[in-house]
Amino acid sequence: MNGVKRMKKWIGVLLSALIIAGNYAPQTQAVAALPDAVQVRAGELCQLSVEWPYSLAAADETMQVLSSSDAVLGVIGERRNTSELTVSLFGLPVKKIEMHVQEERVLYPGGENIGAAMNTQGVLVVGISGLTDADSPARAAGLRAGDVILEIDGQTAQSAAHLSELVSRGGESPLNVRFTRNGVAKETSLTPAKDALDGRYRLGLWVRDSTAGVGTLSFYDPQTKSYGALGHAVTDLDTEIILPIREGTILRSNVVGIRKGERGNPGELQGTFLRDRAEIGDIRSNTEFGIFGKASEPLTNPLYPDGLPVGSRTTVHTGPAKILTTLDDTGIHEYDVEITRVAQQENASQKSMTLRVTDPVLLEKTGGIVQGMSGSPILQDGRIIGAVTHVFVNNPTQGYGVFIDWMLEQADAV
Repeated sequence: MNGVKRMKKWIGVLLSALIIAGNYAPQTQAVAALPDAVQVRAGELCQLSVEWPYSLAAADETMQVLSSSDAVLGVIGERRNTSELTVSLFGLPVKKIEMHVQEERVLYPGGENIGAAMNTQGVLVVGISGLTDADSPARAAGLRAGDVILEIDGQTAQSAAHLSELVSRGGESPLNVRFTRNGVAKETSLTPAKDALDGRYRLGLWVRDSTAGVGTLSFYDPQTKSYGALGHAVTDLDTEIILPIREGTILRSNVVGIRKGERGNPGELQGTFLRDRAEIGDIRSNTEFGIFGKASEPLTNPLYPDGLPVGSRTTVHTGPAKILTTLDDTGIHEYDVEITRVAQQENASQKSMTLRVTDPVLLEKTGGIVQGMSGSPILQDGRIIGAVTHVFVNNPTQGYGVFIDWMLEQADAV
């Protein structure tokens, strides 16, 4: 009897050990890391890693499972549909994965250097200053750098000059100021003070109402005539806030020089665009994922005259890729990079991937990624998967990219 009890005890211990070992096995951990839902586009290859003793099967004929080396299974969506994949262990289902297949979408990749000229919605406060014989009325009223002044006594502040006119017109009378701080509407009251230097009434503010710079076009959608560029927001240099846009324009730009990137000192593409003002579109939104608007003419790409399909974020993987960018008057060129890390993002977020420049020509000309290349489209497996956004300050050969999915959400909202 005691022998039977001891045997049962050891069997229980052994089973417990097997269960624990199974839970911590690399194959089990890989299955646990699989997403609950995957979004792909028709015809796209999506790699999902499962290893023996696990297997993967499609719920219906709309999905096709292809076995490949290293026990990596690919899923090809054949048409717009919602389907399901089942992960099984020795034939027993252990996990369900929803597969959302969207219709294929074709865009023209960018790579063209562009200029962006924008006027702000309201007037941005970039600093507070005291007057000759008085402290700053703005400081006393609670205004601070980063605030955006929208109205003075009910009248829209259209520019810095217009703001000065409204203040001068009121003299010493108290003014009601409507402004935003971090996107939240606020109001305050202040009384202008006379500047002893010129006798004009002022608020004691440094303000900005416009900005301009160069970047790279990311894509153009021939169906909607919308475009995306930069891959990141246009921010104020002093306050680092995203500039609210009242109106803006993108223009053709010429690269006139390159300041090569070095460790600790990011390089720069030097462009000119305001002299000729060859406008090619408007700017309707400025977001953390780039600038977006409508193009006034088709923005095609001579390297890909028929365009390229979009690659979903779930299909982006580490390995070789290419970027398109313009460095001189010879136009758009393609350069080799390697994607070294891909973030699993269910919600829109920057820094979707990291990449390293491997192309010897690009490294020789620029040192890697430089300012002005932001927005350069990233291509992988014949699809547009994202855009370059930032450079590593301490290593210009490396930088970040954002998924094209997040940029398209913003462009479609326009």
